Amino acid sequence: MAVERKWIVKEPGNPALVRQLSAELGIDHVLANLLIQRNIKSYEEAREFFRPDLSRLHDPFLMTDMEKAVERLDKAIKSQEHILIYGDYDVDGTTAVALMYTFLKRFNSHLEYYIPDRYDEGYGVSYKGIDWAVENGYTLIISLDCGIKAVEKVKYAAEKGIDFIICDHHLPDEVLPPAVAVLDPKREDCKYPFDDLSGCGVGFKLVQGYAQYKSIPFDEVTPLLDLVSVSIAADLVSVTGENRILAHYGLQRLNESPCKGLLSVIKLSGLENHKITIDDVVFKIGPRINAAGRMESGRTAVDLLICRNEEDAKNIGVSINEHNNERKSIDREITFEAINMVKNSPGFASKKSTIVYNPQWHKGVVGIVASRLVEAYYRPTIVLTQSNGFITGSARSITGFDLYTAIEHCSEYLENFGGHMYAAGLTMKEENLEAFCAKFEAYVAAKITDELLVPLVNIDSYLDFKQITPKFFRLLKQFQPFGPGNQSPVFITENVYDNGNGRKVGSDNGHMKLELIQEDEPYRHISAIAFNRSEHFEHLHVGNPVDVCYSIAENYYRGIANIQLRVKDIKIREDLF
Repeated sequence: MAVERKWIVKEPGNPALVRQLSAELGIDHVLANLLIQRNIKSYEEAREFFRPDLSRLHDPFLMTDMEKAVERLDKAIKSQEHILIYGDYDVDGTTAVALMYTFLKRFNSHLEYYIPDRYDEGYGVSYKGIDWAVENGYTLIISLDCGIKAVEKVKYAAEKGIDFIICDHHLPDEVLPPAVAVLDPKREDCKYPFDDLSGCGVGFKLVQGYAQYKSIPFDEVTPLLDLVSVSIAADLVSVTGENRILAHYGLQRLNESPCKGLLSVIKLSGLENHKITIDDVVFKIGPRINAAGRMESGRTAVDLLICRNEEDAKNIGVSINEHNNERKSIDREITFEAINMVKNSPGFASKKSTIVYNPQWHKGVVGIVASRLVEAYYRPTIVLTQSNGFITGSARSITGFDLYTAIEHCSEYLENFGGHMYAAGLTMKEENLEAFCAKFEAYVAAKITDELLVPLVNIDSYLDFKQITPKFFRLLKQFQPFGPGNQSPVFITENVYDNGNGRKVGSDNGHMKLELIQEDEPYRHISAIAFNRSEHFEHLHVGNPVDVCYSIAENYYRGIANIQLRVKDIKIREDLF
């Protein structure tokens, strides 16, 4: 199923500048070049990059409405109002709710949290949630990771005597909700220096602002950074600027003294004796937290993350882990069905988009399945199922194609939709499905180019195996935390062989574990793992040469860390001519 990829090697930086930075920092030219590619061109900029410092976090009061938010929160705490913390059911939303609840619990005993039901209420602020707040006497709602588009719902709450403080990071519409305060660095009138915080990150800025306002020492707030780092990783916001500082110290906290709920997930993920990275959060910790909202209720995730009792945390963690195993099973089953549906679809080869629909599919995993189909066929993809009498689903895009605009173009057939350039959700009446599919495919076919339909592997630099020394790797690790805006560097090494000990691994033998040798160094081999690339196994196994592109990581085996190449792609040498 692997799609042929095009390799793009980035232009190297100015040679004189690379030499100068290499000399100033005492590092390899390849590493100096990586810094320049990240727009780090001086000793001072490099020091700031390699040594993130909490003192460089921005003043929270630079964010529009922060003063209003802090004053309204303080009023609620002083008069012991009933405060409801409201958040989305994904990782960003549940970590944000847990962070705010954990902090405010110290000051207010009339505190509760509310996570909407994915299937009954859907994403964001709901009338049902507001009605629940009214019935239970809440007079202030703090919404996290949602609320920026809830204009009518916030009006409705105000009519019922409930104020809103909105903490969101999604793009607002022209009209903002009539809340007491709207904290969103993406507001047009917001001059906050960094606009790519996670939803949990915006919640943290409110906590930081309140702490400043009340002269609470900052070191009483920093224990919450483990939750912030998990949100940054799982929500795939950029790991640059302020997020780099928050992620750096949050990962430190996650490794040294995480909250009991996260420690439970760390143990269940097999990461207890590892140095946890952004990748570990994305692929192991995040999916387990997400599984609660996909399979049962996001509230269970918050229950876990605010847990102060180790035994309770262990029990909730086990339950969430079971949900994740169930999610993986359903995900595999639906992916298999969806791929067969695509294969058997008449005229699929000539289409520029993928749309599949089965009313029986589980709503909680359709976004994951859409991502799997993008990996398999590399086209803008929508996976649909049925829920509450409507067709509903998730969409995922390919690099460079604006999916949100494509869906917006077909909005006459939709009941509602939301999202961004690369991911979206949508709902429609069943009778509109055929017309929507036709219009979406026509729009994609008209706008997408042949170049966009070829996946790219962006490569930072050429590298020989002899350059991968312990010092090189030690310095490379200091580029972490990796993520959008600061991806793990990808290298290309030409003319390499397997030493004959390579083997297929994985439940379906879809992966390869290799011991690679570069031609001019026959006595030195380096371990590699190649996920979903086993179609090259026979070629490699008999000693044929290939070019590989890869990132360099640590692999833990029985508590011992070793360098391992994570192969992104393989090209057979003959294919290059």
